[in-house]
Amino acid sequence: MKTIDKNVVMLGWVSYFTDMATAMIQPILPLFIVLILHEGMDKLGFIVAVATFVSYAMRLLSGYLSDRYGIVKPFVVAGYGLSALTKPLIGFTANYQQITVLQSLERLGKGLRSAPKDLMIAAYSKKNASGKTFGFHKTLDIAGELSGTLILFGVLAIFGQSEAVMRNIFYATLIPGLIGLAIMLFLVRDIPKTSPYESMEFSFNARDKETIKALFVYFFFVFFIFSAAFFTVQAKEVGIATALIPLLFVVSTGIQTLTSYTIGKWIDRIGVKRIMLFAYLSGVIAQLLLYLQNPISTWFAFAFLGLFTVASLNANRAYIADRAENRGSVYGIFYAGVALFGAIGAYIGGVIWEYFGMHAALGYSLLGTSVMLVFFGMIFWNGKKRI
Repeated sequence: MKTIDKNVVMLGWVSYFTDMATAMIQPILPLFIVLILHEGMDKLGFIVAVATFVSYAMRLLSGYLSDRYGIVKPFVVAGYGLSALTKPLIGFTANYQQITVLQSLERLGKGLRSAPKDLMIAAYSKKNASGKTFGFHKTLDIAGELSGTLILFGVLAIFGQSEAVMRNIFYATLIPGLIGLAIMLFLVRDIPKTSPYESMEFSFNARDKETIKALFVYFFFVFFIFSAAFFTVQAKEVGIATALIPLLFVVSTGIQTLTSYTIGKWIDRIGVKRIMLFAYLSGVIAQLLLYLQNPISTWFAFAFLGLFTVASLNANRAYIADRAENRGSVYGIFYAGVALFGAIGAYIGGVIWEYFGMHAALGYSLLGTSVMLVFFGMIFWNGKKRI
């Protein structure tokens, strides 16, 4: 880890505190919507879909502008600032429409910063070490989620799970959010432009197009796999107590924290294709375990969701860093694709759940992810694509 640039380390700590704030509310937000505000699963799917969809245009725009004009740190700062200020406001909401607006603004902040942040990490990566560098950053990122989840579990265990407690948790996210924003403002150096006088040239070349093309298998896998919000409601449906649900996220984030750096090193050693095959297999196993619909299998499902998340994100981010020329724009397309396909998938999954039941939604997701695993396996073994 001595080879990791100090700016990447500081970016890791920014993500640590920001994701701490996110993890303090992520496990309870779906329950707050469904149980406290008495909204249906179709409304939860709508919130997830709209919030995710809103972020995709900004991811494209910020990635493009970062390449075209060299605007990097200002986008990252603005994105973290918007996220830090919108999370606490959820504590004041009274219906799903208000939550939709605030979640959309929070995701807008994430969309604004995601591609430029990865561009900074790629720029500060040593040669032939992008997997390790992204793995290190993801370790701190997920460690923040783990810390936030443990804080949430402690608060629920001590103070209970009432509406007032949940709203106070939303308010408290302001503290870690502002800490992360301060680190970004004062301790992370912007990457230099290639020219102080002219805007950077931009056009997609053959390498960029090949890279983007390779990402579509992942986009479709994200389309079918359950979002974390649906994982949460499924856990409640199979009888896991609300107070224990944060521990499910501890399992997922703990797995990611422990494996991220090692997976990053393995990306550099054995290549992206093998790591992505492992990621897709983990995702299918997670869906299969949910499909069994019992508390024990749900605990294991969260563990495999963690493996899918950390392996797929590290592999794709490192792949773009190594292959693309206009990396900011390609990162923007990557995050936009994840957001767009995830949004549509979440809405469809929510509608299926609401009108046909949880079992039907689980079957739909398991079938879709299994088909994508087989498709990627055919590509992998036949060598028809370079991924």
